[in-house]
Amino acid sequence: MKMVKKPKVSVDKIESHDEAEKAAHVLRDAIRFHNYRYYVLDSPIITDEEFDELFLTLIALEEKFPDLKSLDSPTQQVGGAPREELGLVTHTIPMVSLKTVYEEDAVRSFDQTCRSELGVDELEYIAEPKFDGVAVELVYENGRLVVASTRGDGETGEDITANIRTIKEVPLVLMSYEGEEPPSRLVVRGEVYMGIDIFNELNRQRLEKDEQPFANPRNAAAGSLRQLDPMITAGRSLQIFVYGVAEATGRDFATQWEALHTLPKWGLKVNTNLIQVCKGIDKTLEFHRQLGESRDDLPYEIDGVVFKVNSIASQDKLGMRARSPRWAIAYKFKPRQATTKLRQITVQVGRTGRLTPVAELEPVNIGGVEVARASLHNLSEIERKDIRIGDTVIVERAGDVIPQVVKPIEDLRDGTEVVFQMPSQCPICGGEVVITEDKRTASCTNIGCPAQLRRSISHFACRGGMDIEGLGMKRVDQMVDAGLIKGFASLYTLTVDELAELERFGEKTAQTLVDQIAKTKQQPFHRLLFAMGIPLIGAETAKVLASHFGSMERLMKATEQELIEIDSVGPEVAQSLISFFSSDTTRQMVTELEEAGLTLSAEEEVAPGEKPLDGLKFVLTGVLTRWTRTEAASLIESLGGKVASSVSRKTDYLVAGDKAGSKLTKAQKLGVTILSEDEFAELTGST
Repeated sequence: MKMVKKPKVSVDKIESHDEAEKAAHVLRDAIRFHNYRYYVLDSPIITDEEFDELFLTLIALEEKFPDLKSLDSPTQQVGGAPREELGLVTHTIPMVSLKTVYEEDAVRSFDQTCRSELGVDELEYIAEPKFDGVAVELVYENGRLVVASTRGDGETGEDITANIRTIKEVPLVLMSYEGEEPPSRLVVRGEVYMGIDIFNELNRQRLEKDEQPFANPRNAAAGSLRQLDPMITAGRSLQIFVYGVAEATGRDFATQWEALHTLPKWGLKVNTNLIQVCKGIDKTLEFHRQLGESRDDLPYEIDGVVFKVNSIASQDKLGMRARSPRWAIAYKFKPRQATTKLRQITVQVGRTGRLTPVAELEPVNIGGVEVARASLHNLSEIERKDIRIGDTVIVERAGDVIPQVVKPIEDLRDGTEVVFQMPSQCPICGGEVVITEDKRTASCTNIGCPAQLRRSISHFACRGGMDIEGLGMKRVDQMVDAGLIKGFASLYTLTVDELAELERFGEKTAQTLVDQIAKTKQQPFHRLLFAMGIPLIGAETAKVLASHFGSMERLMKATEQELIEIDSVGPEVAQSLISFFSSDTTRQMVTELEEAGLTLSAEEEVAPGEKPLDGLKFVLTGVLTRWTRTEAASLIESLGGKVASSVSRKTDYLVAGDKAGSKLTKAQKLGVTILSEDEFAELTGST
């Protein structure tokens, strides 16, 4: 690849399409080269600011000449449109897994078998770190990435091409370097992972939002790769190491070492710093020991070492087992665990009012980190493991995630241990605590609980709730810290002068927000009901309740029996509603919302028989241009219809927008009536 350090391109001066095309080509080559220097060689030759300038210039050029945009442009590695589902990809060569062992004797037995079958006294192995991530396959044709997939069952994996494209370390176009031209078809395998720092920051953000943290970096990487919206994946800062070649048309390798050192010349990232050639099994085991001692210093998780016979000819001779190669083995590290005393179980209250039990431990060192607290998740988990206060417990740490209590050591109990009881009153405000029947969720029912004020305000303002445009978490934090918000109703008494005094507001921004808040007074009753954040009440249940009772007053007076008689309301939901509305704080809040002028009753419902779509089932697919999915679904439901997420024989209509996928195919096979947007508009009378 020819080095282009920093081409000078002035977008304003480019008028002709030919000039633009040439400039785009130069900019893309430069960006790919500098990505290669940064991600593969770890040796950048320009500053981050200079790189950003190149990137922004290319974006500006593509915006000025939109037809220049292409899927393999570096500007397209930021995400794309959401999809309905992940497709499937069949692996040309099966993606088998490795045999995993935990003891040295098993490794020596593996070596003995390989040497015996090859008829040699000593073998040369490649020792590679076993990354704790997600195995993927990348397929390049004529130098361009065409498909990416997960391992799946080895034969078939999920199509994650759109998500893989967002990983900046994955080249969309291969390069040639030092005389190494990429093959016309190249299939490589690698591991997508999440760095520990990124993982910790992601979990910190999730905990702030009262969302369940990921258990470990591997789960976080897997969840990020399987997102239907590539924009979410793009925001997770995933990384990749390539570790093998499955196909390379016209290019043979003599050894694994040669293959791994050729891949970077095509722009693919390989962890060559931690790969070692080892002559004999003793050297191989020594490498495992050394890497195990230094693993905590790495910025990513590894859980063992992979040993591969270096010679490709020897690999071919040794062949395959049913599900794994006979020339490779994974030697895992010992789990990072320790034994300590569980002193106490405390309860934290999240921003949605959820109560989470936390184990307070006698401090213990696990993998170089002192651990004094560990997650217990919920009451169900505590009872399942029979964890008691005073137990001696085994604690495990995976990466730097909140440690987990694996189990108690029952043989060490002396009778003084105490069974944990979830408090019936919130430890922050004293409000009543509701526990679900499966004991997985315990929630404070006091909507005025200080522990959940910020989150409850954000939920109230969210798109599915009151939809207050411009009121995000940061602004909520500002207002709460300034003492301007003490509940939902206080939003409607905010003044321009109060808001204008806050940092980054100003009079114009303050006026806009006050106007946006005022507009929401006309939101329908069911949206207010959902926005109030009642435990176990989602948007759909809120619609059912609003339709059934017609007003807040009637709903607040409903008995448990009246609630249970509604099809979509079970005993847990009924109990949650009764507990919520029996609170004096809730009743005061409802009064304040009524005084603020919000809608606390539903419009008179049309009798079921008079609704034109009564009893009809719809499925929405593709990109709709006249409505958002939410708007189309609301329209259907307002006319008596029901909206499902998947097509079945019971589906009456499939509404198909642009780029309709597998749902359209299935509907055609089942003979379901398919409506265009125009036909849907005519059916619903919304033309």
